[in-house]
Amino acid sequence: MSTQTPSTTSIGSSAPPRRWFALVVVSLAQLLVVLDATIVNIALPAAAAELGFDASGRQWIVAAYSLAFGGLLLVGGRIGDRIGQHRAFVIGAIGFALASAVGGWAPSLAVLITARAAQGVFAALLAPAALGLLTVAFAGSASREKAFAVFGAVSGAGAGVGLILGGWLTEYFSWRWTLYINVAFAVVAVVGALLALPRPQPTEPKPFDVRGSILASVGVVGVVYAVATASLQPVVAGITLVVGIVLLVVFARTQRSTANPLLPPSILADRRRSTSSLVMLIASVGIVAVFVFATSYLQEIIGMPAFYAGLAFLPMVAAIAIGAQGISAGLAVNVPLRVKVPVAALVSALGMVLLALVHDGVEYTTGILPGLLLTGVGLGVIFASTLSAATFGVRAEDSGVASAVLNAAQQIGTSVGVALLTTLSGIANGIFIGTHLVEVGGLGGVPSTHTLALGVIAGYQGVFWLAAAAFVAVAIVAFVRYPATSAQQVSAVPENEE
Repeated sequence: MSTQTPSTTSIGSSAPPRRWFALVVVSLAQLLVVLDATIVNIALPAAAAELGFDASGRQWIVAAYSLAFGGLLLVGGRIGDRIGQHRAFVIGAIGFALASAVGGWAPSLAVLITARAAQGVFAALLAPAALGLLTVAFAGSASREKAFAVFGAVSGAGAGVGLILGGWLTEYFSWRWTLYINVAFAVVAVVGALLALPRPQPTEPKPFDVRGSILASVGVVGVVYAVATASLQPVVAGITLVVGIVLLVVFARTQRSTANPLLPPSILADRRRSTSSLVMLIASVGIVAVFVFATSYLQEIIGMPAFYAGLAFLPMVAAIAIGAQGISAGLAVNVPLRVKVPVAALVSALGMVLLALVHDGVEYTTGILPGLLLTGVGLGVIFASTLSAATFGVRAEDSGVASAVLNAAQQIGTSVGVALLTTLSGIANGIFIGTHLVEVGGLGGVPSTHTLALGVIAGYQGVFWLAAAAFVAVAIVAFVRYPATSAQQVSAVPENEE
C-alpha cells in the first residue's frame, strides 16, 4: 500500500481544532453537491409551471447536471491534483455559486439547462477536491474514522436535507431559491477554505493524459446518457451504451501503458478501494429508491405536500447520522469491513422490504417510518465505511482522482438506478392491472378505478423489492471482496490531541 508523502504527513499532524474546522468546511461543500440533486428535483413542478416546459424538459434539467458531473469527475479530480486541491476547491465552489445564480435567474428552459450543466462541471472539480482535502487533513490521525463518519453522514443525509429545504423554499418562497441558496453555502465554503483548509502542494508538472481524459469523459457520459434516455430512445440509448462501455474498456487498457495516466492503476489495485467503489455503485440503486420513489409515494399515494414529504425524511437523516457516527466510527470501529458493510447492507435491505409491504391505506408512522429508519442506519454505515476505505493509503498527489473514482461510481449508480427503477415500476404496474381486469358486458376485461390505484402502489412495491435485492447484492460483494482485516484504518502512532 502506498505511503503518505511528507507534505501529507505534516498536514496530518496539524493542530486538532484547525483540522476539525477543515472537516466542517469540506462537509459543507459535500452538502452543497449532494443536496443539489434533490433540492432542485422537488421544485421541478413549480419551475415547469412558470417556464412552461413538459416532462422532457424536466428530464434534461436533471440529466444536464448528472452528465456533466459524472462525465468530468475523473478529469476534475486529476486537475485538482495538478493545480492543488485547495485551489480546485475554491474555483469549484465559486463556479458552482455563479452557475446556481444564473439558474435561479433563468428566464427560459434553455438557460436553466445550461446553468445546470455548468453546475455539474464545477461540481466535478469541487467534490473530488473536498474529499481529497479531507484525506490530507486527517492523514495519520487517530480521528480519521470519526472524520469520515461525519463526512459520510453528510453525504448520505444530504439528499434528505435537500428534500426538506427544497420543499420549504418552493412552498413558501419560490422554486428559484432552491438554486439561489447554493450561493450562500458556497460563500461560506470559500471563506472557510481560505481560513482552515490545508494547502498541499500540487504535483510536479507532467504531461496531461489528454487521450485518457477524452476516453473516460465520453465513455462515462455515454453510459449515463444511455440509462437516462433508455425509455425515450431505446435504440439510440442502446448504441450509446455500447459505445460508452467500449470507450471505458479502452480507457482502462490504455492506463496501464500510459506514462502519466489519468487514473493510475494502483488506485484500484487495492481491494479496499476497488470494492468500496463497487459497493457504492450498487448501493446507489437503493439510495434512488428511497430519496426519489419513497418521496414520490408520500406525495402521490399518501397525499403529503412537498414540504411535509421532505420533513418526513428527517428521522431517516438522523438514522444515517447514527449509523455513520455512532456505529461505523463508534461501536463497530474495529469490526472488519467484510463484516461491518454486509451487516449494514442487510439492515438496509430489511428496511426496503418493510417499504415493499406498503398497501392501500398504509400510514406513514406504521408503514413507512420503520423502513426509512432501518434503511438510514444501514446507509450511514455504508457511506462512512466506503468513503474512508476508498481514500485510505492514497498518495497526496493522487487523492483527487481517487476521490473522483468513488464519486463517479455513485453518480453512475444513481443514473442507472433511476432508469432501472422507473422501468420496473411501469412493468409492475402493468402486470398488476393486466391480471386484475373486470369483465364488463361484451367489452371484455377492463380495469376498475380501484385496480388502477392499486396498480400504482404495485409499481412502488416492485421498486422497493428491487432496492432490497440491490442491498443484498452489496452485502455479498462486500463479504466476498473486502479483506478480512480491521476497519480501523489509522496510523499506529496516536495523535497528539494536546
